[in-house]
Amino acid sequence: MKIHASGEDYLEAILILQKQMGESAVRSVDLARHMGFSKPSISHAVGVLRDGGFLAMDTDGFLHLTEKGRKVAEKIYERHRFFTEQLIAAGVDEATAEQDACRIEHAISDTSFEKLKKKIGKAD
Repeated sequence: MKIHASGEDYLEAILILQKQMGESAVRSVDLARHMGFSKPSISHAVGVLRDGGFLAMDTDGFLHLTEKGRKVAEKIYERHRFFTEQLIAAGVDEATAEQDACRIEHAISDTSFEKLKKKIGKAD
């Protein structure tokens, strides 16, 4: 199953919340609050991600990234942080850098990202 940018955003948000709240402390309501989406929208997205094998929900309603989901979430989170930092370093204000990074993180190929990361890493 191919995951869309919105699905990647949900997985990234779950990863961020798990880092803030603890691995076993994130529920759909927390995700809704964090992302600013309605509970029905979150419920639908969680169902799609669960059906795709990216996410699991335990009997208490806590969300858990599967190995497959964690891999996607960490990849997107790394890209988000990288592009946000680079844009801020280039003089872009933080809010704009965050928004732009969110778009770039989904569009760039793995090859281009790795080459850019390597090139910028050498420049530092």
